[in-house]
Amino acid sequence: MNIEEFRNYCLRKAHATEGFPFGPETLVFKIGGKIFALTGLDEANFSVNLKCNPEYALELREKHPEVQPGFHMNKKHWNTVQFDGSLSDSFLQELIDHSYELVFNSLPKSQRNELIRNHEEL
Repeated sequence: MNIEEFRNYCLRKAHATEGFPFGPETLVFKIGGKIFALTGLDEANFSVNLKCNPEYALELREKHPEVQPGFHMNKKHWNTVQFDGSLSDSFLQELIDHSYELVFNSLPKSQRNELIRNHEEL
């Protein structure tokens, strides 16, 4: 998965937004104002920070050398994932989905319900 495929996949998520709140070199994807994925655009190697359930994060790090504790993030809840071609696109999509769902489910119930209602109206 290259950066354009990653960007397009993230933007297909319901109510996902993209922005550059940390400057032009860091692309950030949010749901409900909370980050679920971010990547540096000035890095030589394409990697993405994704939110992760703490137990699953440890499991992923043990099984996959491409998954490391989140760079510049809370290492308990974030992984940095190398998008270097060694992990399948479907697996990377699963990791993005997991991050998105964790963040969505952490939103207040009223905000989740409003996002769902707005999505159903589309």
